[in-house]
Amino acid sequence: MTSSASSSLAIVLALIAAALFACAAVAQQSAAAAVPDGALVRGVLRSGRWWAGVGGDLGGYLVQVAALAVGSVAVVQPVLVSMLLFALPLSARFSGLRMRPSTWVAAVGLTAALVIFVAVGEPTEGDADAPWSAWAAPLAVVVGIALVAAAVGVSARRRASRAALSFGIAGGLLFGVAVAFTKYVTDLVERGLLVAATSWQTYALVAAGVAGFYLQQRAFQAGPLAASLPAVTIGEPLAAVALGVVVLQERIDVGGVRGPVVIAALAVMIVTTIALSRVQATAGEPQTARSPDGVPPAVG
Repeated sequence: MTSSASSSLAIVLALIAAALFACAAVAQQSAAAAVPDGALVRGVLRSGRWWAGVGGDLGGYLVQVAALAVGSVAVVQPVLVSMLLFALPLSARFSGLRMRPSTWVAAVGLTAALVIFVAVGEPTEGDADAPWSAWAAPLAVVVGIALVAAAVGVSARRRASRAALSFGIAGGLLFGVAVAFTKYVTDLVERGLLVAATSWQTYALVAAGVAGFYLQQRAFQAGPLAASLPAVTIGEPLAAVALGVVVLQERIDVGGVRGPVVIAALAVMIVTTIALSRVQATAGEPQTARSPDGVPPAVG
């Protein structure tokens, strides 16, 4: 297969994976939102819709692996960000809402900024075998920020937008921690399951992944998908890149015009995420809710 054909196939597979991840997020958010406070775990485990979302995540991951098998990370990862452009309109559709132009602008802006951040920065692979002494302080900072964000989410239960945003940030940061450990643990598994089972990095990966997943579900329960999914989506690469640079000695190319472009992309990511988190004024209204002219209420 030629290089161009491989890249084209990788893009198609990545788009399929993005669509599956989007469907999974919509299913899990709608299931979690129907669960009362204090019964999240029990409630979602009894929901067929939530399990369908888990299946979508698994399917998306398998297709993502297939995409990476025929294409580079630099091609596949930016395409996966298009999940937002699938998930937000799907969520609005099944909630009986319609997306306003301003919401589309924010969603497209966030997606473009994420793609630019990954593509222009071009993080290089570093030393995955970093000792605990190198991990301790940076890991404590990232986890500490995640805990603060989670605490804000708990205290803001009556403000759906803020709670969903805060839980989403916390979950995304912990997903980023899991990503930072993934390469090393994958190498350990190739050397043998016993080697992986005796490594602290394996348990750090599992703990970060489980905690991040739980906080993501809390975000889905707290408010609309537009308030939570963008925060999760930007939190993961930011934490992974930060740990990669500080701990694993990875490098981001910020020479020449790349530096201002990366900084501008980061600023756009933050602004659009906050803007999307406020898209919830009518999120709790049922599908039958109509404006005086019979048009479904708008998102944004």
